Formats: sequence, structure tokens, C-alpha cells
Amino acid sequence: MIKALKVRLYPNEAQTVLLEKHFGSCRFVWNYFLEIRNRYHADHRNEEKKGLTAFDTMKMLTVFV
Repeated sequence: MIKALKVRLYPNEAQTVLLEKHFGSCRFVWNYFLEIRNRYHADHRNEEKKGLTAFDTMKMLTVFV
């Protein structure tokens, strides 16, 4: 059985700004690595490893930090 819990948040103005910053950062990182994965796939179509795994991108993220 799958259960779900819905929670409604009522952040104040400062918390709303902070949440928007965090979501924007997450969106930037997601789109950046999506582009890298797409480019890797296009460049390595004929090879055995055609794409990057999630673990590959996680390792790349820690190198950039």
C-alpha cells in the first residue's frame, strides 16, 4: 500500500525568497548536467557506453564544488 502525506507551507517573505533561490539553483544544476548528458550521448553514439549514469554526474558535481 502506498501512502502519501500532503503538507501545505505558508512561508513568510524571507523564506519565500530563500526557497526561490534554492529552487533556481537546483534548476540550474539539473539543466547543466542534462546538457552534459545529452552532449555526451550525441558524441558517443557508436561506443559501448552511450550515456552517463547518475553516478557519473554525481562524481562530476563534487569535482566542481
